[in-house]
Amino acid sequence: MSFTPNNVGALDRAARVGLGMLLLGLAATGSIGPWGYAGAIPLLTGAAGICPLYSLLGFSTCGRRRR
Repeated sequence: MSFTPNNVGALDRAARVGLGMLLLGLAATGSIGPWGYAGAIPLLTGAAGICPLYSLLGFSTCGRRRR
């Protein structure tokens, strides 16, 4: 049971997870500054499939659901 509907589509989710992992990896190795740990945000929103900012703006990258 989900209280909030998913608003992040499959391609968007994959991009978020990839970007988040890249930023966290670069931050962990010291290649970029500590701001790279902000990669946790796209990683978590991609994994959960829910973006709070999308919810506030009424935006969704999910495809239309068939009835």
